[in-house]
Amino acid sequence: MLFFPFFEEKLDLKVLRELCFSGIPFEGGIRALCWKVLLNYLPLDQMIWDSFLKKQREVYSQFLKEMIIQPGIAKANLGLSREDVTMEDHPLNPNPDSKWNNYFRDNEVLLQIDKDVRRLYPDMAFFQRPTDYPCQLILDPQNDYETLRRRVEQTTLKAQTVDRNRSGVTNVSSPGKALNLYPSNEYEVLPSGCEAHWEVVERILFIYAKLNPGIAYVQGMNEVVGPIYYTFATDPNNEWKEHAEADTFFCFTNLMSENRDMFIKSLDDSQCGITYKMESVYSMLKEKDMDLYMKLQEQNIKPQYFTFRWLTLLLSQEFLLPDVIRIWDTLFSDQDRFDFLILVCCAINEPLPPGQTRVHNPRLTPYPIPQVC
Repeated sequence: MLFFPFFEEKLDLKVLRELCFSGIPFEGGIRALCWKVLLNYLPLDQMIWDSFLKKQREVYSQFLKEMIIQPGIAKANLGLSREDVTMEDHPLNPNPDSKWNNYFRDNEVLLQIDKDVRRLYPDMAFFQRPTDYPCQLILDPQNDYETLRRRVEQTTLKAQTVDRNRSGVTNVSSPGKALNLYPSNEYEVLPSGCEAHWEVVERILFIYAKLNPGIAYVQGMNEVVGPIYYTFATDPNNEWKEHAEADTFFCFTNLMSENRDMFIKSLDDSQCGITYKMESVYSMLKEKDMDLYMKLQEQNIKPQYFTFRWLTLLLSQEFLLPDVIRIWDTLFSDQDRFDFLILVCCAINEPLPPGQTRVHNPRLTPYPIPQVC
């Protein structure tokens, strides 16, 4: 089944945006296809899609080789010979150009990514399930290298509970296991040869951080890439689904190129920074609903109390995933998508009519949507 705009060899972006603004059908992989166009990944000329996608996916494979596999091979061999540890370069060398220093710096980023992606959408099992298309380049047994999985395992210190009596140590156990803090295996790494969806997201974010050292990884990016990856990885068309990782990476990169300034602390107070955007929500609210604006002012409810997360994460934590995806259909379709986001934030602020209550999403912490009557 083809969505109307795809009947033409060259897409009319204006028509596509108008049709997608009111919601995109999931059937036939239409939503995933539309998002790839709306996020400026797929060109408008469908005749060059095959060659374009082949090239982009080869580029992504090269990223994997250069930033995960080859450094992993080097690290696997690092320290095996005396030449790896010299007076000029050693594990305690603070020089920014030191290969040891770069490795440890990358590990800090990786550990933060790992921590965040393991708890991505914990209210649904999808991200803990194995992907149907694990990356063969990464899992190839011929590649004897230090994987991201191994780097995390070797770097993370596992806490243990030690019981003692007068004779000395009697028992050592994991506190999580002893106290039943982890009642299921949903956050555990899958057996060798399998990959969970969260591991794919972890790899995407690590590659992005390596390619964009100026911003690297900021907590919350996992919430932005998650819905994109979910949409592509559940595509009913297996030919597209197989390449969900590479396609997600490029779509996420394009989206972040528009949104990245809100993640850079040094730009917070600039016109493209998060502070300006948060104030824009209140300015718009003042224009659209002076009474509500004045009520928020009287109660000293500042925009940073709730709009920071709404804006940086594109409302991805304020609603359940199906609702987030529907909102993003419209958000991606709007040419001025971040101006439209400000309008949505103002609409969320609007009080409900008498007798109606807003369904509170348990993911909203620590600040619920302010209700002003």
